[in-house]
Amino acid sequence: MEAFTVHKGIAAPLDRVNVDTDMIIPKQFLRKIERTGFGQHLFHELRYLDYEGTKENPDFVLNQAAYRPATVLVARDNFGCGSSREHAPWALADYGFRVIVAPSFADIFANNCVKNGILLVQLKSQDVDELFRQVLEQPGAEIAADLPRQILTDTKGGEHAFEINDFAKECLLKGLDQIGWTLQHEDKIKDYESRLRDERSWLA
Repeated sequence: MEAFTVHKGIAAPLDRVNVDTDMIIPKQFLRKIERTGFGQHLFHELRYLDYEGTKENPDFVLNQAAYRPATVLVARDNFGCGSSREHAPWALADYGFRVIVAPSFADIFANNCVKNGILLVQLKSQDVDELFRQVLEQPGAEIAADLPRQILTDTKGGEHAFEINDFAKECLLKGLDQIGWTLQHEDKIKDYESRLRDERSWLA
């Protein structure tokens, strides 16, 4: 997983509340366990006018030239609600998103994003409203997220502080999921297992 420190990228506005994981990646595409290849199906029912995904919806934000290369997504309340499928952050990451900004996120989705190197920035609704105004007024404008400082810089240079729990921050900064974080202590784990076999051989 790629470590996250500072990311600056074009921001795309997704002006919908309660975007659930089935809208992010529909169930018919959950056919493999590899993390790649899901980006082409991201927001499938919004991006395409046909089931096969051959005809783009010109009104959808990611099909518009200025927003197509976006790596920052500005969203509304309760983003990532619904089922717990980890394919949702897989699809977002595979498309190229590194940062998602919203007033609130579903808990399981938020945990899955940390495991996949996506920074979620939770801001007050009025601050998100301002970001929407900026990226709609200036398509293609960039937003920057500084994780060490916990600062989001908007398109006009305004700074917005955000909170993130210490464990999630450490994992993102080091590019580790929970398993990777645990394996940092592999020597201690092996030492414990060795001592356990000696002290409680009857467990073997």
